[in-house]
Amino acid sequence: MTTSSSDQDTQSPADLYRDTVFLPRTSFPMRGGLPKQEPQWLKNWEETGLDARLKQQAEGRPTFTLHDGPPYANGHLHIGHAMNKINKDVINRAHRMSGYGVRYVPGWDCHGLPIEWKVEEKYRKAKKDKDSVPVLEFRAECRAYAAEWLNIQMQEFKRLGVQAEWQNRYATMDFSSEAAIVNEIGKFLLNGRLYRGLRPVMWSPVEKTALAEAEIEYHDHTSTTILVAFPVVRDPTPAHALEDVSVVIWTTTPWTIPGNRALAYGPEITYVVLRVDETGEGALLEPGAKVLVAEALVDAFCQEAHVTAHHILYTLPGSALKGAVCSHPLRGAGYDFDVPMLPGEFVTTEAGTGLVHMAPSHGEDDFQLCRMYGVEVPEVVQADGTYAPWVSGFAGTHVFKAADVICSTLEAVMEHANANGTAPAGLVGRGEIVHSYPHSWRSRAPVIYRATPQWFIRMDGEDSLREKALKALEDVTFVPAQARNRLTSMIRTRPDWCISRQRAWGVPIAVFVEKRTGEVLRDADVMQRVVDAFKEEGADAWYSSEPARFLGPDRNPDDYDQVFDIVDVWFESGSTHAFVLGKPGLSFPADLYLEGSDQHRGWFQSSLLESVGTRGVSPYKALVTNGFVLDEQGRKMSKSLGNVIAPQDVNDSLGADVLRLWVVNSDTNDDLRIGKEILKQQGELYRRLRNTLRWLLGALDGYTEAEAVPYAELPELERWVLHRLTELGGLIARAVETHEWVGVYPALHGFCTTDLSAFYFDIRKDALYCDAPSNPTRRAARTVLDILQRCLTTWLAPVLVFTAEEAWTSRFGAEQSVHEQAFPELPAEWNDPALDERWARIRSVRRIITTEIEGARREGTIGSSLQAQVELTFSEEEAALFAGVNWSELAIVSHVDVVVDPTSSSIYVEGDEGGTLHGAPVVQVADGEKCVRCWKVLPETGTRDDYAGLCLRCADVVEQQGGPHTGQEGA
Repeated sequence: MTTSSSDQDTQSPADLYRDTVFLPRTSFPMRGGLPKQEPQWLKNWEETGLDARLKQQAEGRPTFTLHDGPPYANGHLHIGHAMNKINKDVINRAHRMSGYGVRYVPGWDCHGLPIEWKVEEKYRKAKKDKDSVPVLEFRAECRAYAAEWLNIQMQEFKRLGVQAEWQNRYATMDFSSEAAIVNEIGKFLLNGRLYRGLRPVMWSPVEKTALAEAEIEYHDHTSTTILVAFPVVRDPTPAHALEDVSVVIWTTTPWTIPGNRALAYGPEITYVVLRVDETGEGALLEPGAKVLVAEALVDAFCQEAHVTAHHILYTLPGSALKGAVCSHPLRGAGYDFDVPMLPGEFVTTEAGTGLVHMAPSHGEDDFQLCRMYGVEVPEVVQADGTYAPWVSGFAGTHVFKAADVICSTLEAVMEHANANGTAPAGLVGRGEIVHSYPHSWRSRAPVIYRATPQWFIRMDGEDSLREKALKALEDVTFVPAQARNRLTSMIRTRPDWCISRQRAWGVPIAVFVEKRTGEVLRDADVMQRVVDAFKEEGADAWYSSEPARFLGPDRNPDDYDQVFDIVDVWFESGSTHAFVLGKPGLSFPADLYLEGSDQHRGWFQSSLLESVGTRGVSPYKALVTNGFVLDEQGRKMSKSLGNVIAPQDVNDSLGADVLRLWVVNSDTNDDLRIGKEILKQQGELYRRLRNTLRWLLGALDGYTEAEAVPYAELPELERWVLHRLTELGGLIARAVETHEWVGVYPALHGFCTTDLSAFYFDIRKDALYCDAPSNPTRRAARTVLDILQRCLTTWLAPVLVFTAEEAWTSRFGAEQSVHEQAFPELPAEWNDPALDERWARIRSVRRIITTEIEGARREGTIGSSLQAQVELTFSEEEAALFAGVNWSELAIVSHVDVVVDPTSSSIYVEGDEGGTLHGAPVVQVADGEKCVRCWKVLPETGTRDDYAGLCLRCADVVEQQGGPHTGQEGA
C-alpha cells in the first residue's frame, strides 16, 4: 500500500491508515431475506440432486430410522404439523451429521372419516344423497381428494426445509399399502385374535359409525339429569324392609331409560329406606312415599327431589339387596319385564343416589355387569341416533331430543302412581348439569355408547396381547420419561380393540362369515387371494369382484356373508411399519417414533398392539412425545379467537428458519406457545446467530491452513474457547444418543451471544483488526475462528437449514453442501475443566472491572473503554492465581496497572480471613495520545515521525505491509 506525497498532504492520519486495518470482509449479508432466499435454496438442492447424494451417503453406515407418523391428507398444514415435522427433521439431520445412515420416508394417512367427511360435505352442499352414489364412484372421489391434499401438504413440508425421500413417500391408499394392511388383518384372523362380537362402542350418530378413543375429544355439554323411581316387586330383605319401596336412580342420560334392563348397587355401601313426610314446591313425590337411596346421599337426594322433611325407616347394607327385583317404571307400556338389582363394584356415593340404572347397550359397565348375570342386551337405538321402530312410545325420536318426551312420560307415570296410592314409579326430579362430554373430533357432535355387532381384536385370553404389549414396552425408551406411565396405564386398562367402522372409504375387513354357524372363515388361502388382488387393483377389488374370486372353487359363495365394514384408520396407521420398515436402510424395529401426546391413545398404541400382535415385538425402540401448540396466552388456537398462526404465513413473513428456531428453542416436552411477539423474539435470536456467523466469515477472510497454530501453542483464552466447544459438542452428542434436545440450541445461542460476541470476539477484535498477519495472537485467534465457524455452521445446520447452507457455501463454495458434512470431531485434550474454572474466575474479575468502566462512562470521565486506564489491586494470592493474564486486553482498556497488596484479603477469590479488604478497581483517563489506527491511548503514540498518529505496534504493522507513512523515519 503506497500513497503519493500529495495525497498524504490532504488526508488526516485517521483517513490515511483506514485501509490498513484488517476489517472483516464477507459476501454473507447482514440481512437474510429468508422468504425470498429459502425457495431458491430448495430449487438449488433439487437441481443439484442433494437428496439423492444423501441417500447414497447413507449406504454402508449404521442406520438410524425415524418412522414417520402419517398426517391426514385433508387440508393445509397447521402449526402442529410444522412443529412435528421440524422436530423430526432436526433429529434426522443431526443423526446424519453424526455418522448415521438416515433414510426418512414421509407418509400420509388417506382413508377414513377425515376424507370421507369432506367429500360428503360437497354432496350436502349439492343436495346430493351420498347413499345413492355407487360405492366405487364414491371411493374414487375420496381417493382423488386425498391425492390432491397429499401433494399440497408435501410441498408445504418441503417449504419448511424438511429433508425426506419425497419421491418414495408412502400413503395408506397405495395399492401396495392396502394389500399390506389387509394382510395384517389376515394375521389377526388366522392367529385367532380377530372376532366379531356385540359390545357398546363410542358411536357417532352424525357420522353413523363407531369411533376409536383417539377420535374423541371432550367439551362442556349441558345434559338433563333425572331421578327415576323403580318399584320393588321382589323383596329378599328380612322384615320386608323393601315392601312398597321404590329404588331411586339418578342419570345424566335420560334417553337410556328405554334401554334399562337392570339396576346396580354397591355391596359395601350403606342404604336407607326413607319415608317422605313433607315436600316443597315442584316435588313429584307425595308424603308417605318410601324410597331407597344411599345413606351418604340422603341430603343431596332430598334437595333435588324437593323433600323438606323425612325420616329413616330402615338402614341396611348393600349386600342385603342381593336378589331384589324391580319393575321398569314404564311397565304396562311395552316394558313388561323384571329389572333385577345386581352388585356393581363401580357404584360409588360421589353423586346421585348410590344406585345406578343399567342400560347394557349404552355403557361399558352396564354391558359387562348385565352380560355377567345373563341379562339381555337390547338393540334400542339405530345408527342415526333415533329409537328403533320397536321401541314402545319413543320410536323415531332422536336420543338427543328425547329428554322432554322421556320426562313427560315418566312424570305421567308418577302422577298415576300417586293417584292410585301405589309405590312411586317414574319421574322423581329433573335438573341440568354442565359436564365434560365426548364429541367426535371431526363432526364436533356429541357421541353415544351404542352396542352393535363389531369386529374386535382380543386383548386377553391365551397368549394375552395385553401382557405381551406391556412386556414389550419395558425395553422402550420414553422421552420424557414420565410418558411411560401414560401409555402403560392405557394399555393396562383398555378394552378389546374395536377395529370396524361402518363407512365406505378405507381398507375393508376382508373376511367372510359362514351363514349357518355365524363363524368367521379362517383360511390362509382365501386370505392370500385377497392380498394378491389388492396388490394388483387395490382395496376396490373387494367391491368390484364376485366373492367366488376369493373363496376359490371349493366353497359355495351362497354359504357366506361378505363383510364390508372397513378397518379403523388407527389400525391402518398402526400397520405402516409393515410396509415401510425392514427395507434397505430402514431398520425394524424403528429407532424412534415421535408424535404429540395425543398419540399415546392413538398411533403409539395402535402401532404397538399391531406389531406385538403380528410379530411379537414393539415396532419402536424409543418414543418421543411432544406437547400441543397454544397461543401466547396459553389458549387453544381457533379461527373464532383469531389467534391462529399458520406456518405458511410465517414462511412468507419471517422465513422457515425462524419457525424452525422457534421449535428448538421451545420446551417441546410440554405444551408450546407461539404468537407474533414470540416470533418477533425468535427473529431477534435468529439475527444474533446470523451476525455471529457473518462476523466469523468476515474475520476469516483470506484464512489458509498455513496460519494454523498447534493446540499446545495457543494462548489460554483460545484454549478456553476450545474447551467450551467440547462442552457444546458433548451436549449435542448426548442429545443425538438420547433424543433429549430440549435446551440444546438455547445453550448454543447463549454461547454465541455471551461467550463469543460479548466476550471472546470483543477481546480479539484488536488483534484481528490491528495485529500483523504473522502475529502469533492473531494467528491463534484465526485458528480458533476457523474451528468455531466449522462447528457452529454444522451444529446449526439441522435447524437453520437454509442459513447454514448460505454460510457454508459463502466460505467453501457451492460444490459442497453443509448438509453433507459431519459434525467435527473435537480432540479430547481440548476438554480442560481446570482451565474452565480458572477462566470463570478471570471473567468474574473482568465483570467487576467493566462495571466500574461503565460507571466512569456514565459520569462522563471517559468515552470509550479504550480511553481508560485501570489500577487493579490484588492480594498476593490473586496475583499468583492470575499471573500472566493480560488485563488491558481482557478489559479492552489502554493500560492496566496491577498493584499487589500483601495486607489485603481477596474480593475476587476466596481467601483466608483477616487482612484489609481492598477497594474496587480505579478507573482513570489513560495517559498519552489516541492511536488513529487501533484507538488505544498510549504515551508512545506519535513517537515515530514517519508514522504520525500511530502507536509503535501499529507503525510496525503498517510498515511490514508497505503501507502509507507521513515522512522519513528519524535518526
